[in-house]
Amino acid sequence: MPKTDVTGLTQLGAEVTQPASPEEAVLEKVPAGHSGTKYKYIVRFTAPEFTSLCPMTGQPDFAHIVIDYIPRDWLVESKSLKLYLVSFRNHGAFHEDCTIDIGKRLVDLLDPEWLRIGAYWYPRGGIPIDVFWQTGTPPEGVWVPDQGVAPYRGRG
Repeated sequence: MPKTDVTGLTQLGAEVTQPASPEEAVLEKVPAGHSGTKYKYIVRFTAPEFTSLCPMTGQPDFAHIVIDYIPRDWLVESKSLKLYLVSFRNHGAFHEDCTIDIGKRLVDLLDPEWLRIGAYWYPRGGIPIDVFWQTGTPPEGVWVPDQGVAPYRGRG
């Protein structure tokens, strides 16, 4: 079993303060230990307590975010991803912008074979907004599980 090369990482194993904004957050990557294998695999990150700020009112917005990707040569280092996602807590942006910015930043970092992000935003003003983005069709023969987040039903 290959050992992951963690040289050059600046946050893993270190005390790190929360980034003030997504632009300041440092996303790091590590080599994918199973790069080049015959069969594809999917990596999933789930952030059920994602928060950002409404750019108009400054009030908090909450989402359940699910990120799935098929690595090529790189994996996102999970502590850096957590810090990146937390950096949105003081960041004002619309739901669509937060969701797509996260997806694009990960694609720029990792150059994955495929990536999708589903952001299931909790209602504000009585309307939930769900945002979905992906880089294209997943490769044939890959098991892509449902993201497992039920549509918002309110009390009914």
